[in-house]
Amino acid sequence: MVMRKLILFTIVAGAAACLAAACTSRGSKNSKAHIADSTATTVVHPEWSENAVIYEVNLRQYTPEGTVGAFARHLPRLKELGADILWFMPVHPISEKERKGTLGSYYAVADYKTFNPEFGTMDDFKAMVSKAHEMGFKVIIDWVPNHTGCDNRWVAEHPDWYVHDEDGELVSPYDWTDVYKLDYTNSEMRKAMSDAMAFWLREADIDGFRCDVAGEVPTDFWDDTRKQLETVKPDIFMLAEASKPELQKNAFDMGYNWPMKDLFNAIAATSGQNTYRRPDSSSVIYPEKHAIDIDTLLAKQSIEYPAGTYMMNMITNHDLNSWEGTEFERLGNLTRAMAVLTYTLPGMPLIYTGQETGLNRALEFFEKDMPPTWTPRNDYFEFYQKLNHLKHTHPALRAGSSGADMKRYPTASDDIYVFSRKDDGGATIYVFANLGKSDAEVKYTGEAPAKDITAVNFFTGRTDEFPTTLSPGEYHIYVSR
Repeated sequence: MVMRKLILFTIVAGAAACLAAACTSRGSKNSKAHIADSTATTVVHPEWSENAVIYEVNLRQYTPEGTVGAFARHLPRLKELGADILWFMPVHPISEKERKGTLGSYYAVADYKTFNPEFGTMDDFKAMVSKAHEMGFKVIIDWVPNHTGCDNRWVAEHPDWYVHDEDGELVSPYDWTDVYKLDYTNSEMRKAMSDAMAFWLREADIDGFRCDVAGEVPTDFWDDTRKQLETVKPDIFMLAEASKPELQKNAFDMGYNWPMKDLFNAIAATSGQNTYRRPDSSSVIYPEKHAIDIDTLLAKQSIEYPAGTYMMNMITNHDLNSWEGTEFERLGNLTRAMAVLTYTLPGMPLIYTGQETGLNRALEFFEKDMPPTWTPRNDYFEFYQKLNHLKHTHPALRAGSSGADMKRYPTASDDIYVFSRKDDGGATIYVFANLGKSDAEVKYTGEAPAKDITAVNFFTGRTDEFPTTLSPGEYHIYVSR
């Protein structure tokens, strides 16, 4: 998400109402009142990332074989889908000591410079990366810098590289009993970590990293490491699994939009759509939230984050799918509307393994599971394919500073969300969504979209008038020229 300045375009009572009636702006000369003037990121994003869609690959569960060679057969399908960045969950060997389940957690790394033999060979991986590059993909891998598996060779060779408790025992963070936490006060460990990352850039020619629990690692390590990695791969792309603004000042191109995910969950729960139950049959309690609260979050992030950075928007990923419920369990009939928002709000959208098939089951995390049903293709594939095409063909929807301002059209209903983003000198994208539980009239309380324009419904291809009522979960994208 571009952390833009927010402009008030209507006068309403109260600060919260002001935020709800705001539109985002890049601070053009026509701006009247800026809520924030955040410091810009120093990160120079690769040009190819601006209109990209990121796709998370759960290699273990992708095919019956669970190998990188078997996955490579899916590259043509993913190209047709419109994915751009392939993010592979960790490809390193998994520790056996304190292993969870039969296969263990991807995130209990046994060796940072070795490819997991369960997934194939390093040569297999390099061949896949080469083929992916030929087809126009970028490839990043998951990196686990906060901790290692309990039998990682560093444990025996460099025990001083780890955090110890008062009894001298190695520390497992949280309830992650299969890993030990690394000590970032140790300069030698820091050097070994950044060297291992550079190894993968040189050896496998990958394009960057998704860094696990990046906020648990000191920011200065990331700032220094990015500079080092840029000497190997000048257009490196770095994704932080964190919602921590300081990480995106000098080190990371993009961070997780966890707050937007949480807000989507809360809106869906308020609308009676959340059906997920924990293993003990209890339900998650969410605060009451409505579509209008998206404005408040965007305003807050505009103040907190450096201008020009990206946020990754999502309705699912491996953590959510395996531990918090599928998107259908959490979002119900709002699933597609919220997917539309991940593409049309500022930022970069994520597709997780099987999301493009409508996968509605949790994938096993420590065991082998059945792959998603890839064929025959269903309407979910077409849905995400269309959204990917929209992202690729409209500069207004680019991430970062090259994307367009977002203009909001407030309505009498807190559950109706209407906004537009305009290509420079080109089309305007209009988005309508009802995130509530009742039919609602689209009654504007301020500026309304112009009526004398020709707008094409993006999903149907028909020239339509803008909707005057929306049913729960109903969404529309219109393109006007």
